[in-house]
Amino acid sequence: MKRIGSTSQRGATLLVAMVMLVLLTLMVSSAFTLSTTNLKAVNNMQMREEAMAAANSAIELVISSAFTTAPTAQDINIDLNNNGAADYTVNVATPQCVSYTLAESASESSVTLGVMSDKTWDTLWDITATVNDAASGTNLTMRQGVLVRLNDAQKTNLCS
Repeated sequence: MKRIGSTSQRGATLLVAMVMLVLLTLMVSSAFTLSTTNLKAVNNMQMREEAMAAANSAIELVISSAFTTAPTAQDINIDLNNNGAADYTVNVATPQCVSYTLAESASESSVTLGVMSDKTWDTLWDITATVNDAASGTNLTMRQGVLVRLNDAQKTNLCS
C-alpha cells in the first residue's frame, strides 16, 4: 500500500520546526540582552540621582553654617537612607567669594538698635561639591551660588 504525497514531504516538518526554534531562541536572547541593558541604564541613573542628592545635602550643610567666618574645604559624610552608615563622602571645596556689590540701604526703623556699620555688601559665593564613589563608579561635581550680606570689615577680609 502506497501513501499519497508522502514522498514529497520527507523531513519538511523537521526543517520548519528547527527554523522556528532558532527564531524563537534569537528572540528570547535579544529580549534578555535588551532588558539587562535597560536595567544597567536605570541603575546608572539612580546612582547619579543619589550622588546629586548627597552633593545637595552637603552644600546645604555648608550654607546653613557660618561658612563666611573661616571658609575651609571639608569632607562631609552623607547618610541618604538614614541607616547610620555614610553612603557618600562629599568633598566641598573652599567657598570662594566671586563678586560683591554695595547693598541697598534698608528701610528706616522706629527702633534704634545701636551703631551699625555704614556699609553692607551683597557678596556672591561659589560652593563646589564633588562626589566620587568607588563602589558604584559615580563621579559628580555640583556648583551652587549663594548670596551673603556682609559688613564692610568682613567683605574686606574675605573678598579681595
